This record gives sequence, structure tokens and C-alpha cells, in this order.
Amino acid sequence: MRIIYAGSPEFAVPALQALIDSGHDVVAVLTQPDRPAGRGRKLTAPPVKVLAAESHLPVLQPQSLRDEAVQQQLRDLRPDCMVVVAYGLILPQAVLDIPVYGCLNLHASLLPLHRGAAPVQAAILQGDAMTGVCLMQMEAGLDTGPVLLTEKTDIGSYETMGELTARLADIGQGLLMRGLPALAAGELTPQVQPEHGASYASKIAKAEATIDWVSSATEIAQRVRAFNPWPVAQTLLNGQQFRVWRAITDDCFIDQGNPGEVIELSTTGLVVQAGSGVLILQEVQLPGKPRVAIQDLPGVRDLPGTVLGV
Repeated sequence: MRIIYAGSPEFAVPALQALIDSGHDVVAVLTQPDRPAGRGRKLTAPPVKVLAAESHLPVLQPQSLRDEAVQQQLRDLRPDCMVVVAYGLILPQAVLDIPVYGCLNLHASLLPLHRGAAPVQAAILQGDAMTGVCLMQMEAGLDTGPVLLTEKTDIGSYETMGELTARLADIGQGLLMRGLPALAAGELTPQVQPEHGASYASKIAKAEATIDWVSSATEIAQRVRAFNPWPVAQTLLNGQQFRVWRAITDDCFIDQGNPGEVIELSTTGLVVQAGSGVLILQEVQLPGKPRVAIQDLPGVRDLPGTVLGV
């Protein structure tokens, strides 16, 4: 099958690798333009571009797919199918109509739940017990197309966004490898998504990372997991930024302080009072320093009585 692959972040790498290994003819790879990244703001290629270049595949990085010249370039490739995984650009109808079998999308949620840009974060933030990946036939609406295949998975109690995303990427590439031959053989029955129960996961803003200590310990713990590895939950410690990479809740502690107040250093971490319940900080980071286990934070034993966030 002649395939155009469209994807950009690390989540999209396993599916491209699976296509390459499977012997499908990947005629081109669409990915986002290189962008400045890191402290030095060095121009950095998307992970998908790196793999495509290593595999000697043609790479296209248009600013938009609405350009007629770009659309003609795609038509000239005569694709049987376009596979889209976290690409980041809108596909207009003119592009959706190009491949023989249309455009397929791997989406990291159980549609119609969590349509949109941040489905993995949304599942963790809302305390979902389960998520999954859908292989979907794309249409003009945002993640509204009929679903071809679905695979579900439980969300681990302490699983971070990064860890869950890696698992879903692996699930997705397996789903794609099952779906492509079944699609070509006419063995898949598209299931129209119900609008009842649909929800949208908007792109995460960096400002959302600030911890509100009036929230419950459960809500804060979910934010810590959902924002690891980006944008990373943060608060203030003695007036300076204090990142929280890992934290858990523990019902063994009773409420005994004001929101944000450090109660004690226990064997499991630094116990902080939330709006209800306590949060136990386990991995943290100060500005310009590496992330460390809480027990290795300088001066941690002097923190009880300190109020975070002020």
C-alpha cells in the first residue's frame, strides 16, 4: 500500500517505524516545520522527521495544507492511504479526498471522549480509570469521524502522562498494523461516533501548571501526573519556582493545616496539606537544579511549617 504518513511528536514515531518495518511503501512523510526548542532555543526537528531522515524517506514540512501547490504535490504521490498521528495541522477536505482509502487517524482516547489536542492529559485530569486508542476514518470535523478499531487499556494509579503516552503509542502502532490490511480487504465496518457523551480536550497551556493548594489532594495529584513531562506542575517555595514531578495521596494522614502548609517529612515523602486531604511530594526540582527525590532536596528537613505557593 502506498502511504503518506503525517505526524510530528514522539507519540507518532512507533507507528511510522511499524509502517517502515512492515514493508508498506511510505511515499512521503509530512511533519511540522522545525522549531526552536530547549534553553538555547536551537532549531530542532520533530522526532518523526528524525526517523524519516534516518530511513531515507522524503520529508515535507509545509506551514499549511491549504496551499494548492502542496495539495497537488500530495496528489502526485498517488497515495492509497494517508495515516495521521498527532500531526498538528488541519487537513482540509481537498486533502482528505486525495487517498484511495481516505485518511486514517490514530487518536489516544476512547472516542467520543476527549476529542482534541490533549486527550491523554484530559483522561488523567478527569480521573478516568480507562483509556485507549481509536483508529478512525478522518472527516472535516475535529476527531468526529467513524471509528474502525478500538483498543482499551487501564490507566495506572501513578502513571504519568509521559508513561501513558508511550504505552498508547505502542498500542496504536499495533492497531494500525491490524487495521491497514483489514481496510484494504474491506473487512472493517465504520462505527459512527455518538454525539452523546462527547467531550473535548483543549491544548494544555503552560499557565495551567501552577498548583492551587485549595484544590483537593486527589485533584492536585492528577495534575502532577498529567503535566509530567510537560509543562510540569509547579508552586513556590520561599518565593522561588518549585517543580513537582511526582506526588501521591495517602488517606492515612488527617487534615492538619492550611492549604499549602508542609506538615512533615515522612518515609514516603514531604507531606503537604491540600484543600482536602494531603499530598505527598516525592520528586521535585528547584530552578537551575536537576530533579531529585524529595529526601535529597537540600534543607528538606527544615520545611515543616513552610507554606508553599506564597
